[in-house]
Amino acid sequence: MTATLADLRVQIDALDNQLLTLLNQRALVAEQVGEVKKREGTPFFRPDRVAQVIEKIQQANKGPLKNEHVAAVWREIMSACLALESPVRVAYLGPAGTFSEEAAVRFFGSSIEHIPCANFDEVFRAATAGTADFGVVPVENSTEGVVSRSLDLLLNSPLHIVGEISLMVRHNLLRLTDSLDNIEAVYAHPQALAQCQGWLSAHLPHAERHAASSNAEGARLATTNPAWAGIASDRAATQFALHTAAHGIQDDAFNRTRFAVMCLPQTLPAPPASGRDCTSLVVSVPNRPGAVHDILVPLKHHGVSMTRFESRPARSGHWEYFFYIDLQGHPSQDHVKAALADLQQLCAFYKVLGAYPISD
Repeated sequence: MTATLADLRVQIDALDNQLLTLLNQRALVAEQVGEVKKREGTPFFRPDRVAQVIEKIQQANKGPLKNEHVAAVWREIMSACLALESPVRVAYLGPAGTFSEEAAVRFFGSSIEHIPCANFDEVFRAATAGTADFGVVPVENSTEGVVSRSLDLLLNSPLHIVGEISLMVRHNLLRLTDSLDNIEAVYAHPQALAQCQGWLSAHLPHAERHAASSNAEGARLATTNPAWAGIASDRAATQFALHTAAHGIQDDAFNRTRFAVMCLPQTLPAPPASGRDCTSLVVSVPNRPGAVHDILVPLKHHGVSMTRFESRPARSGHWEYFFYIDLQGHPSQDHVKAALADLQQLCAFYKVLGAYPISD
């Protein structure tokens, strides 16, 4: 080791000690904040407050650290401090290693109480019953469209959406050996199988495709038979000690999945307007000519942009449908408030699923 390198490492060690001292000072103040929140009965976790703190830090950042790296560091700092106040319990589709778990960690930070669930129904049940404070579920994929089960559960759930997180999804083929030879079956969530069907047809045309409850479960199954493979994330490869036989096998190189963060209103009320918000709602209209057209008129009249419009069967047996709509803006804004009021008058069923900041 050169003298110069040794000197620089001494400087880094000294700075690390200073950082540790400051972080512990911050943690002590966070504990005091937690005591105040307990007395006042206010929510411990507020995503709008996290976003405000990170935005201020990024504005003050003069480099050389990039803003996205600063945001990741501060999210972890705030997550660790919040765990001292009151650990946040988050339910998501498990087991460990799923993209849902990654989305939960990206949104809340690593210092959460993980509650992996066997399916989407269990995620909703945990957040509704109070076993978890929040639930995280995928709602839309850039390749395969909406996640229908999540939308169906949101329809009748008391939970509301308070945030979202969008992940770039890279699917990898995982197995016990680092080879594509002699693969008889591939296991993954149906969405992942659909997102990789072109690659699978080209490279493993004779392998059977089997649906699993999650990609991580597919990876776990791959550990039980050398002739089986799973489609899952880098996180799952590490979790289950599997080789990555092929990287990035999704058919769309820019494949993204959008996840909703949900909770009971008493756990966290709707976040205030941030200036970059989405309002999600579900409606149905009387079965008459022009009814769907009519519900779009208030949006145009009040200048509200619609970013998503999806239909799902009402399962009434009468060919009726629910329409899931995402709007730009927040209900506290006058033009959005007016559009929603007019829209509600035209609907046989109307429910706001949530109003929350848009994910980057």
